[in-house]
Amino acid sequence: MTARRAALATAVGLLAAFAVVVAIGTPWEVLPEPAGGATAIDPTAGLPADQVSRAESFAAAIRPASVASLLLGLAVSALLGLTPLGARLVRALRTPRRGRWAWQVLLGVLALAVAGRLVTLPIAAYGEVVRHRYGLSTRSWGLWGRDVVVSTAIDAALTALGLLALVWLARRAPRAWWALAAAGATVLVVVGSFLWPVLVEPAFNSFESMPPGQLRNDLLALAEENGTPVQDVLVSDASRRTTALNAYVSGFGSTRRIVVYDTVLDRLPDEQIESIAAHELGHVAADDVLAGTLLGALGGAGGVALLGWALTSPRLLRRAGAQGPGDPAVVPLALLLVAVGTLVATPVQNLVSRQVEARADVAALDLTGDPEAYIAMQRGLAGTNLSDPSPPAAWRWYFGSHPTVAERIALAEDWARLEREP
Repeated sequence: MTARRAALATAVGLLAAFAVVVAIGTPWEVLPEPAGGATAIDPTAGLPADQVSRAESFAAAIRPASVASLLLGLAVSALLGLTPLGARLVRALRTPRRGRWAWQVLLGVLALAVAGRLVTLPIAAYGEVVRHRYGLSTRSWGLWGRDVVVSTAIDAALTALGLLALVWLARRAPRAWWALAAAGATVLVVVGSFLWPVLVEPAFNSFESMPPGQLRNDLLALAEENGTPVQDVLVSDASRRTTALNAYVSGFGSTRRIVVYDTVLDRLPDEQIESIAAHELGHVAADDVLAGTLLGALGGAGGVALLGWALTSPRLLRRAGAQGPGDPAVVPLALLLVAVGTLVATPVQNLVSRQVEARADVAALDLTGDPEAYIAMQRGLAGTNLSDPSPPAAWRWYFGSHPTVAERIALAEDWARLEREP
């Protein structure tokens, strides 16, 4: 069997295993159906008509921009990856003679990342204008620009290191590089999941321990009752950037902490904040982050094996103007293939995510036993975050990582009905 066929066979096997794990491990049914049938979903989620209208107006303004940015970025990536233009750009970069190929990879990724960001920057700026207009963003343009630069730098650095390792392996082990890269991708996904809250989150927000008080004590007690103790309760200075409300649990073991946006403390009563925290603790109790990390590692390994098959295609290499996977000029093609793979995987990831989020909703209701606070919290979040309570089916299918507000409220009402049944 040729190395290329071996890569394809390995990719098929790993992605088939990924599909089996998804089919078996996804919580497809999170709550039994109550007597008399499930609660009918109210498209408005019980929100006032003016609030629903405002959320729909915001969505109508921001969705086309999101799709345009996605398609424009993909078009630029295709132009650079499927024509010799990208290869010429990489080879034209001025680099030191020593380790020239490595510098070409690193600087090539940076140049392509900057080019892609510059092309979509006007759309991103328009999106920020819309968020300001609707009161969702509080960032100054200086802070917005800083965030764009930092996020581009982080993305470019991580991508450059990954592609540097890939090209190095292709030069060192021309027949088995894809297998070694797939194994490396698995390790990186796992390690990155542990390091992300420690290294990346602080690049955008500052965190301080929540002052001693009843809410802090209640959140710590909630974590203990859930069997998932946390090391601290932190407050994020999210109000520097947004008026949106959120809280989450991040980290593992000694780095696990509950993080609450300062906007939440200003706007929600304690019992609703506890409902949000209980939802996030539900993820911890079910090991959702760990399960998602391992699932991502399996999918990532399969994706890299598939990338190994594609990057040894003579037809694709000719179109890209690259000699092979060990040629730095392959970088634009590799970035395009990764982008396409991400687009294909997105609806699958979101399908699983919606079910996992629904299970965490049930866990929150079980932990707090307070469906009224949960429903009030969902409506409060929807109102402040301008969430469309019932988005179009196609949008929900592709982009929806969480159940809709209407679905979550119906789920809470089903939970309450089941609790009242004998």
